Amino acid sequence: MAAMTESKRVVVAAPRGYCAGVDRAVITVERALDVYGAPVYVRKQIVHNRHVVEDLEARGAVFVDELDEVPTGSTVVFSAHGVSPAVHAEAAERGLKTIDATCPLVTKVHNEARRYAGQGLQILLIGHAGHEEVEGTTGEAPEHITLVEHPEDVAGVEVDDPTKVAWLSQTTLSVDETWQTVGALREKFPQLIDPPSDDICYATQNRQSAVKQIAGTADLVIVVGSRNSSNSVRLVEVALEAGAKAAYRVDNAGEIDEAWLQGVDSVGVTSGASVPDELVQGVLDHLQERGFPAAVEERLTEENLVFALPPELRRDLKAAKA
Repeated sequence: MAAMTESKRVVVAAPRGYCAGVDRAVITVERALDVYGAPVYVRKQIVHNRHVVEDLEARGAVFVDELDEVPTGSTVVFSAHGVSPAVHAEAAERGLKTIDATCPLVTKVHNEARRYAGQGLQILLIGHAGHEEVEGTTGEAPEHITLVEHPEDVAGVEVDDPTKVAWLSQTTLSVDETWQTVGALREKFPQLIDPPSDDICYATQNRQSAVKQIAGTADLVIVVGSRNSSNSVRLVEVALEAGAKAAYRVDNAGEIDEAWLQGVDSVGVTSGASVPDELVQGVLDHLQERGFPAAVEERLTEENLVFALPPELRRDLKAAKA
């Protein structure tokens, strides 16, 4: 172990890691394996974390990109990011038993999309092209939805009737950038209609606020999370914007570049909403082995929200116990 320097400091942000929607989705696959036995198929990654996916694969989950890879009559779980009505219809046509692990906060956005479309509104969906959540939401009302990725894209947005426009957003975006985009949209379309509550989820907001709290005094911020995790990637951006001298994303401690630690006294650590805490602990252990002290936790707020498991799974679990 390297000699510890008194001036060094490690701060770990809280809240970090699993949110209620991710916890529900992962437990859904675990309980499905318990009650139905392997294999249980999962459309797309249940959550965007490589280690979680590999762990569930080891238990008997089979991850597929599309439903045509799932044998007829099998059980398939829909990921936390949600799916379009077309995917539900395809599953029904193929006789698949479905368990919908869509995060309830994503389902709320789907419901808002359907409601706005039913009112004849044009929906400006703030999000990233190709993200599963955006594809699922767009599938609810494709003729009514226009994707807006960044504030600078607003100038090119065209609508049929500027008095009948509403906005929605992907739940895992940068809070600050989303509000910049909304501000630009409102400047262009003064009668823009807001959703009942902003769509960026509580966990995304809390994790971004928590990293801001520790980033200003950090020489280095390490964000634990996978490359395809939108909320983890955003945390790196937020840390840099909040004053961190450097910030990097890693899947685990093994991806830390030793050069990052050269001349660094203050390190902040956090993780995306789909990251098990043992991966964060691995980073903290790695730092201690290199002369950094035990981490001090700075907690922004408590999170107590818990989502019930999908009703179809709860029913089958109850029947299995009877």
